[in-house]
Amino acid sequence: MKLHTLLNTLEDLAPLGTAEAWDNVGLLLGDAGEDVSTVMTCLTLTPDVAAEAIHAQANLVVTHHPLLFKPVQQLTGRTAEGRLILSLLRAGIAVYSPHTAWDNAPRGINQQLAELLELQNIRPIRPIPAEEQVQIVTFVPVEHRLAVQRALWDVGAGVIHEYRECSYYVSGKGTFFGSEQSHPAIGQAGRMEEVAEDRLEVVCPKSLVTIAIERLRQAHPYEEPAIDVYPRHSLMSERGAGRYGDLPTPLSLAALKRRVCERLSTPVTPFVGDPAAMIARVGVGCGAAAEFARDAQNLGCQALVTGEARFHACLEARTEKFGLILPGHYATERLGMERLAELLAEQHADLRVFASQVECDPLHVP
Repeated sequence: MKLHTLLNTLEDLAPLGTAEAWDNVGLLLGDAGEDVSTVMTCLTLTPDVAAEAIHAQANLVVTHHPLLFKPVQQLTGRTAEGRLILSLLRAGIAVYSPHTAWDNAPRGINQQLAELLELQNIRPIRPIPAEEQVQIVTFVPVEHRLAVQRALWDVGAGVIHEYRECSYYVSGKGTFFGSEQSHPAIGQAGRMEEVAEDRLEVVCPKSLVTIAIERLRQAHPYEEPAIDVYPRHSLMSERGAGRYGDLPTPLSLAALKRRVCERLSTPVTPFVGDPAAMIARVGVGCGAAAEFARDAQNLGCQALVTGEARFHACLEARTEKFGLILPGHYATERLGMERLAELLAEQHADLRVFASQVECDPLHVP
């Protein structure tokens, strides 16, 4: 398999357009035209993880935390990062990072954490506005409808979230009277014609309207097809940063902490708040996402589960009587990279895909 084929799968799972503006995501090292047969996922590309990838003869490492996060002027063996990257280059291993795109994706890490905690009515804490769309409506002879549908779909129209090739059509009768100068595809000029037609409706991103209509005209048999374009109200998408949802039954903060400990295998988990406080709605943010606390409160949450938080964020939560549960950066994100390996393996049975076995949390709990 060529690497660019696998990159398409990765970008379907974690669209790069949903990454935070400050992030460094996508293919960071390597040639998309190279072959790939073995893929390893990890949370962070450390020297021991890189050595594991080299020993396993991996062609691609998908690391959650990106390499080259800050601009560099030199890439030499004088720095730890330089030595790591040079070793990967010598081994011909490409590196890809989905980072916050995977955090924010519909099946990404925050969604997984919310489901793991059994939350219901799960939504993003900070939703990304959906791309502005229009509704294209045309009327086409029944036998030409599929060709027009295909022309619109091929340029990117007809996409609704995870579904492609979406449209609606209903059959009816169309009439027209062509002038003597007309050249009708059906019937004759100078007389009334009645044709069995389908009314076809397809959603389309506003940015693609011009090319979509051009392709529609090319596929349509009529000399002057009827085309209407209606604006659509822009809704919030299912993508976005963080997640929040409702517990099936309210729990005390202490009971919620126990659930977090059980599901993430973190027996020692710091928390902020009154253990007896009742929690009905919970916010979730993997990694270091205490910045979501205020947003989560505004959405009616009584607690936020995140990996880690600054001291002053903990003080503020205590003052606001808002719960924080902090199972650790590693614990909240590692499971998501294991799941990504499973999803890649499911979609590409011909690839060997595995999550790093040597990676571990740098923090030790006695």
